[in-house]
Amino acid sequence: MIPSRRAWLVSAVLAVSGLAAFTVRADPSLIGFDDEHARAERALEQRFDSALHADDLREWMRRLSARPHHVGSPYDKDNAEFLASLFRSWGYDTRIEQFSVLFPTPKVRVLEMLEPTRYQALLSEPALKEDATSGQATEQLPVYNAYSIDGDVTAPLVYVNYGVPKDYEELERRGVDVKGKVVIARYGGSWRGIKPKVAAEHGAVGCLIYSDPHDDGYFEGDVYPAGPFRNDRGAQRGSVADMPLFPGDPLTPGVGATADAKRLALSEAPTLTKIPVMPISYADAQPLLRALRGPVAPEAWRGALPLTYHLGPGPTRVHLKLAFNWNQAPLYDVIARLPGAQRPDEWIIRGNHHDAWVNGANDTISGLVALLAEAKAVGELHRGGWSPLRTIVYAAWDGEEPGLLGSTEWAETHADELRQKAAVYINSDGNGRGFLGMSGSHTLERFINEVARDVVDPQTKVSVAERRRARSLLDATKAEDRKEIRDRADLRIRALGSGSDYTPFLQHLGIASLDLGFGGEDPGGEYHSIYDSFDLYTRFKDPNFAYGVALAQTAGRAVLRLADADVLPFEFTSFADTLGKYVKEVSTLADDMREETEETNRRLRDRTYEVADDPKQPEVLPSPRPAVPYVSFAPLLNAQSRIEESAKAFDTAWKARAASGPLPAETLAALDAVLMSAERSLTRAEGLPRRPWFVHQVYAPGFYTGYGVKTLPAVRESLEQRDWAQAEEQVKTVAGVLEGFAQHVDRATAIVSGRASTAR
Repeated sequence: MIPSRRAWLVSAVLAVSGLAAFTVRADPSLIGFDDEHARAERALEQRFDSALHADDLREWMRRLSARPHHVGSPYDKDNAEFLASLFRSWGYDTRIEQFSVLFPTPKVRVLEMLEPTRYQALLSEPALKEDATSGQATEQLPVYNAYSIDGDVTAPLVYVNYGVPKDYEELERRGVDVKGKVVIARYGGSWRGIKPKVAAEHGAVGCLIYSDPHDDGYFEGDVYPAGPFRNDRGAQRGSVADMPLFPGDPLTPGVGATADAKRLALSEAPTLTKIPVMPISYADAQPLLRALRGPVAPEAWRGALPLTYHLGPGPTRVHLKLAFNWNQAPLYDVIARLPGAQRPDEWIIRGNHHDAWVNGANDTISGLVALLAEAKAVGELHRGGWSPLRTIVYAAWDGEEPGLLGSTEWAETHADELRQKAAVYINSDGNGRGFLGMSGSHTLERFINEVARDVVDPQTKVSVAERRRARSLLDATKAEDRKEIRDRADLRIRALGSGSDYTPFLQHLGIASLDLGFGGEDPGGEYHSIYDSFDLYTRFKDPNFAYGVALAQTAGRAVLRLADADVLPFEFTSFADTLGKYVKEVSTLADDMREETEETNRRLRDRTYEVADDPKQPEVLPSPRPAVPYVSFAPLLNAQSRIEESAKAFDTAWKARAASGPLPAETLAALDAVLMSAERSLTRAEGLPRRPWFVHQVYAPGFYTGYGVKTLPAVRESLEQRDWAQAEEQVKTVAGVLEGFAQHVDRATAIVSGRASTAR
């Protein structure tokens, strides 16, 4: 630490000592800090908190959500320029980086029922007098799914529940074939882009996706404007690109979509859908579903519409016609830097997107205004004489909604520099009243738990960590889970799949990442509709912006501590513990599949299905399956054990060295260099099977889940696809990556123990 910076921090301790007794814990220690610097850091955070004002968040939301601001719209650019002006006024070195991406918009949308009666779908959301911005029709994108292909199809209709792979297995058992049909699926159960993907794999020629009132409409509560839930005409826009292959611009996979980038031909773009796709409201879905006949849907498939849910096919016959303007559109990423005083080439990146499908007050302005509050407060600290040890980068991404476009194109453009300099990426998105959600790299689990223990919940006045623990206890259904929640010092953080802007940083570049946000007491059905507005948000989500301030306090502390820590606060025993659970899960998965296969084949041999079947409603017998072989998980088990040993050795060495006094600056810098690249050692340049863009070997979105995470994805998905040879191969491959991670931790231990050179 440079002398002037140390002197300023010590003076800050004295400046706030009058209220320190009321606000700072008796134990001042912080992971990554020595005791003196930890006390100074806590004092800095008191000053930071005092600069956060809920009224700022309210007015920024009012301004940013005042008009529709989708990619390519005038107000999207206007918002980017407004954001850049704010960052500049707060003292940041700010620039707008522009990219050019494929962004289709609809020019033809037709959905009509031809048989047994005629119905013309409305495909529109009405303006409401209670919602001031809902009537901006000339600026609103209509209801559609981006990256659906053009199409003109007429076919019988089949109801497929959520439209995930297991639903098609159920249809097959009931003798229902979707080949040559249009399917109708309800939102939920997976990311929306999985539904047309799986439908096309089963031979469907078109796909409709509707919002059932059971999931976010009147079954849940009063609909908008009386309550926050989706009304009968509300519909969910959204991307249906095959993002489990890769996110970002469909025409520039793996490279930034700059003006001179080489682009694929539209016909070569692999993430476009194979069939036309259209989202509809439940008002438009109801006539189609009411006319369906065929088998009655299973109980779990039945929604809340006032009708009997049938599977079809027929007699409902529909005509779906879609055509799009396949244009390039500009993206405007706002990048603001505050250079580090001592380690400027170590970057702490904090991001949230600024684009929306329409006005986007909840998704995503609610998260963005918290980021702005953080940045303003950090700027005030800087003007008061403080400078971060490391560089802080604030980013307001464009184009997240169509497919993580802005963050992905920026990350791909600057990939080499980010691999060298990015230490941690912290993301947020929508935010509302409720409980803290913490997801991310488990090497940061202890760190973010420590942060959460230092933020006060605005409703209950306990820490947000304590409130999260209480909610988790009530949600836990197993005694062993409740015991762990009570006994374990840190709450487990969730693994990251996809669905927001952390994806290119963690899963493509191997940068340790966190995703933070509050929610759970802010239900509603406004998602991706014209009703995601300032009026709805301030009535039903976080009326006083208290949880916007809480997010700013949480993410802001994380940024400040990561930027100021003597050594980056990574910790490996939590990762080793969590990895052990993942290894056990894939081993259990193989055993469960073997047992299930043996039982199915036995029932076929014994004619159990035939004897038990209802003669009046016979089901199709499942086909016999080859026996599940025994896959050896020994390499994974050995690698996990090796990481556990290495993690404990690092922990022991760090505690012993820290107890002897502050480490020399050159040791801290050398240790940082190893720690910030630890997550990179969990990647593999060849990527995952079928998905080379995703290089992380521990976390990835599922090939058939989209947003949902698959841990140890190469192994887990090989098992799920019953590719036993690939599973054996991937066990060895992933084990080798994990062994490399253990060696990386050992290098950090050697530096701490003084057994390695600290020359950089």
